[in-house]
Amino acid sequence: MYDPVKRHQAVEKLVVKEGPQGTEKRYWRFRADRWYGGIATADCSGCGLLCKFCWVRDNMLYRPGEGGQFYGPEQVVRSLVSIARKKGFTQLRISGSEPTVGREHLLQVLRALRGLGMSFILETNGILLGHDADYVEAFTEFPFLHVRVSIKGCTPEDFSRLTGAHPDGFGLQLGALRRLVNAGVSCHPSVMASFSTGEDVGRIRDSLGAIDPRLRDELEVEELILYPHVLRRLERHGIKPYRSYEPDKVPRELV
Repeated sequence: MYDPVKRHQAVEKLVVKEGPQGTEKRYWRFRADRWYGGIATADCSGCGLLCKFCWVRDNMLYRPGEGGQFYGPEQVVRSLVSIARKKGFTQLRISGSEPTVGREHLLQVLRALRGLGMSFILETNGILLGHDADYVEAFTEFPFLHVRVSIKGCTPEDFSRLTGAHPDGFGLQLGALRRLVNAGVSCHPSVMASFSTGEDVGRIRDSLGAIDPRLRDELEVEELILYPHVLRRLERHGIKPYRSYEPDKVPRELV
């Protein structure tokens, strides 16, 4: 098992650097996507978790320092806003890996979004937010920000089995939500539940309710999408989901 905080910090050295455009980070794709009713998406490189169900391809998951190219924060914002305006979207996000890797880069992106009339959805595993209270506090200056914390499994044991990381990382994910709620930052939890029983989903709801009843009520239950490379990865690790969807059969209400 690995320490998820230390691995995030090690990955950051591969995908973040100082440059003429500010704090730069590696990105491998900019695109329009169907989620949230339509959203402009920048896919970054580098995550400190090695989720066995991750939809990112092997080269991006296991060799983050080799994929994509470096973009400054202003370049990221220009690319996202251009896509959004062409498509009539008002929502932006960074996905593809872990957007909180490279704190200064992310904060510079958010500062560059001020006054543009766009909403930004931060999809994160929460590890670094649970580890660093100052990180969450920095979000309070961005009223257009909403944070979605994606919890990896419903129990510490599930977390460790699905990510290969030390089970203490599960507590960091819940800690991120606690910090966000206490700071008054807009947020909600999601949980990858395809590998968990209904009883365990009930347990995570109770744990979230102990932080804030709203989190229990607003829990987004994620189910696995079986992209071909995800199937191959699951077979390699010898794990099977209880529930999942084919890529073209995701229910409309989950998009």
